[in-house]
Amino acid sequence: MDFAVEMIKAVLFGVVEGISEWLPISSTGHMMLLNQFLPLNVSPEFYATFLVVIQLGAILAVLLLFFHKLNPFSPKKDAAQKKETWGIWAKVVVGSIPAAVVGFALDDFFEEHIANSDFGYIVVSAALIVYGVIFIVMEAVNRKRIAAATAGEDRAYAGKHARTDRPVTSEQDESDGDASEAIAKVTTFEELSFARAFGIGCFQALAIVPGTSRSGSIIIGSMLLGCSRTIATEFAFFLAIPIMAGWSLIKFIKHGFAYTGLEWAVLGVGLVVAFLVSVVAIKFLVGFVKKNDFTAFGVYRIVIAVVVLVIFGVMV
Repeated sequence: MDFAVEMIKAVLFGVVEGISEWLPISSTGHMMLLNQFLPLNVSPEFYATFLVVIQLGAILAVLLLFFHKLNPFSPKKDAAQKKETWGIWAKVVVGSIPAAVVGFALDDFFEEHIANSDFGYIVVSAALIVYGVIFIVMEAVNRKRIAAATAGEDRAYAGKHARTDRPVTSEQDESDGDASEAIAKVTTFEELSFARAFGIGCFQALAIVPGTSRSGSIIIGSMLLGCSRTIATEFAFFLAIPIMAGWSLIKFIKHGFAYTGLEWAVLGVGLVVAFLVSVVAIKFLVGFVKKNDFTAFGVYRIVIAVVVLVIFGVMV
């Protein structure tokens, strides 16, 4: 019976990881809430490793869904396309440098003094709120810029054609693509410079603070540096591959492999479920950003922060 209960918990952790890892809502905050009500019956060392390694399941979903785009050896690609693919990987490596440096330097500090402290929930909540507000403000500004840009395009189009083939409107029809491309400087990975990739990596490094959301910090950084929502979202997926793989290795080196059979089973189930749910979550987010902005996620972050503060504030 105990084994079955822990497996059910592992499934739930996998579901939460698969959803929250890719949506810019902070997997840490959601894992904290879930563990508060359904704590895993495992050692502290295993739990610290589990929270990181379970993300490998989510990474496998990225490799599956973007296999063709990330495969430089595909026989279906010509020489130019293969070169472009190698370029994406090179930018992923450059973008991973800041997070790798910060992670090596500060991971132990944040794990010992914040993640496992009595006030860790306050740090998580503060990060949720700060980045939630940034999302809301950033997208409010972007909506005005997009409206102005598309209105200007429509006026120019109407001026060139006495009889138009489309209605003249100040609102871009977003059903055909990412509306943010109207104001973005980077709409393809070819246009993404190594300098911008490194700058985005610096934003990713901010995710060392619990509650920040790795994908959230990357998306915000990418858009502030001129990327469209689509490029920002996909780059967040790709940057996860080396960072999460490396971080998982570090956790195993730090805490070892001496876990019980139950703990290994929990990890296995969590990985599989996180992979399956991530496939759905990634497909959802890719479609979502082509028709919507990130305001809803900003509002959600603030709401979940309030929930965390209330629940943990009462229990502490």
